[in-house]
Amino acid sequence: MSAKNHLATFGGGCFWCIDAAFRRVKGVVNVSSGYAGGELPNPSYQQICSGQTGHAEVVQIDFDSSLISFETLLSMFFTLHDATQLNRQGNDIGSQYRSVVFYHNEQQEQQTIAMIAALQQQIRDPIVTEVSPASTYYPAEHYHQDYYNQNPQQGYCSILIAPKLKKFTETFAPYLKQ
Repeated sequence: MSAKNHLATFGGGCFWCIDAAFRRVKGVVNVSSGYAGGELPNPSYQQICSGQTGHAEVVQIDFDSSLISFETLLSMFFTLHDATQLNRQGNDIGSQYRSVVFYHNEQQEQQTIAMIAALQQQIRDPIVTEVSPASTYYPAEHYHQDYYNQNPQQGYCSILIAPKLKKFTETFAPYLKQ
């Protein structure tokens, strides 16, 4: 990670969707799907799915802050999921699918809290996004990395992720790689 590169760690349901979206963003150097926020060291996907580890499915984004800001990434994150659903996203149910921002410094914490407050003014349902200090990040198994691009015809991908990506690319077109 260079001096311009920073990390952002977001959980917003199944990591496949969040991963797929951020891979398309200019200034994003790397995206890794994984697990954070729990107690079990080196958890497996099967352990995470039990909902008993305390971990959330997250993406860790290495980004060049001279090309894209944390605040812009945060805005993108909040368009990719429903921050008012507690411990779930649609049919994905459990604390492993919670809405969470793991901040890496005080500025990220403050920007996240401010954005949640601003978004809360626009909607009636309470935003339940957890805001926590970054904890140990564990990369997910290899087959979860860049899952959507490797498996676009898989049912979950074509039915749930593809429409979200279409909306994302329309909303954030100026920020996307060519």
